[in-house]
Amino acid sequence: MFVLASCGSNSSTEASGEAAEAGATAVNYTIDPASSKVEWVAKKVTGQHNGTVALKSGELKAEAGAITAGKFILDMNSILVLDLPAEDEYNAKLLGHLKSADFFNVESAPESSFEIVSVEPIADAIAGAANYNVKGNLTIKGISKAITFPATINVSENNVAANAEFDIDRTEWDIKYGSGKFFQDLGDKMINDEFTVKFALNAKKE
Repeated sequence: MFVLASCGSNSSTEASGEAAEAGATAVNYTIDPASSKVEWVAKKVTGQHNGTVALKSGELKAEAGAITAGKFILDMNSILVLDLPAEDEYNAKLLGHLKSADFFNVESAPESSFEIVSVEPIADAIAGAANYNVKGNLTIKGISKAITFPATINVSENNVAANAEFDIDRTEWDIKYGSGKFFQDLGDKMINDEFTVKFALNAKKE
């Protein structure tokens, strides 16, 4: 992904905001899906699963060496489970469940997206640590919520690199299956409400 990076930081969630608009002198960078990566980790009482989802497209805009706007789109039909062998029967079962209405409902909502609202520098950021707080509208299943998380962003003349790792509460996007907030007596079938998103983005100057 772009180079938004942080280490295991939680995001904050609020009502969606107005997307940022870049100025007339902004430089456009196109996200390269082949060299970018979006990962997920979901935990439950009895263990966890992890996988990836592919970037479909995206762009970032920079002015004076800083990101000011941008958006990227995820192909939810591309979601993969990586902790189970691809030929494993349970892999196919889990994947089908993730694509169902219980989770991401990809038949009705084949895309998710993230659109930047603001990117604010972190004062006195330490080298190698997050140097920006990113706020943007995350849309899943047609539901948009603004989230804010720390990220590491490096902008050069021809490239933008971004990395981040943060947790989001899936129930904010109406993904309630197995949630202890909404269902009682789940026992060891309970699934954590929060799941981790990791991304490493690479964008190239147009």
